[in-house]
Amino acid sequence: MRSTHKENHLVERIGWLRAAVLGANDSIISTASLILGVASAASAPGEALIAGVAGLVAGAMSMAAGEYVSVSSQSDTENADLAREKAELASQPDAELDELAQIYVDRGVEAKVAREVATHLMRKDALGAHSRDELGISAHTIARPVQAALTSAFTFSIGAAAPLILVLVAPASLLIPAVAAGSLLFLAVLGMIGAKAGGAGILKPTIRVMFWGALAMALTTGIGAVIGKAI
Repeated sequence: MRSTHKENHLVERIGWLRAAVLGANDSIISTASLILGVASAASAPGEALIAGVAGLVAGAMSMAAGEYVSVSSQSDTENADLAREKAELASQPDAELDELAQIYVDRGVEAKVAREVATHLMRKDALGAHSRDELGISAHTIARPVQAALTSAFTFSIGAAAPLILVLVAPASLLIPAVAAGSLLFLAVLGMIGAKAGGAGILKPTIRVMFWGALAMALTTGIGAVIGKAI
């Protein structure tokens, strides 16, 4: 009896993982930076909290809209290519068979075997074979605008809530260092989670996300302090 060998490939996560990591990372950096910029301008903690809440709502909507528009553009391009390929399969089946066979030959398959494989695949699902092997479009990587938009909005909201909680619990005198240190910790955890979910090493992604987060927060804190003194 033939045993079943089940494999779980990480590429299956690429659609939602990219949107999730982007949403959470952007939310922590942008919201924490906004809070630090307002707080460093010598504003009251309540003003920093209001700014953070406004940043959460605006950012979540912006992420959702941006992801939906950009991924929809990708989806439109994929659908146009699939429609064109479908028309070519209907009007030039022999040429499309030759093209598919040549793809396998270029990958190292012997010409006769490549043609047999192409013939069998086209009998079963011609469009699927060409979309996968000619266009590089598969079920794992196909654009999903709604999924990307909802994932980004949700993860942005969750990530932005982290620095807002710090504003609520930190003493007014320690607001800036507490938000900065806590946000960097959140970014480190996010970097490790993203790396683990994607099957990558932990150290490099964690350092990368912490570096850019620290840079963004330092710049906005400095700008806020300068503007606060000026006005």
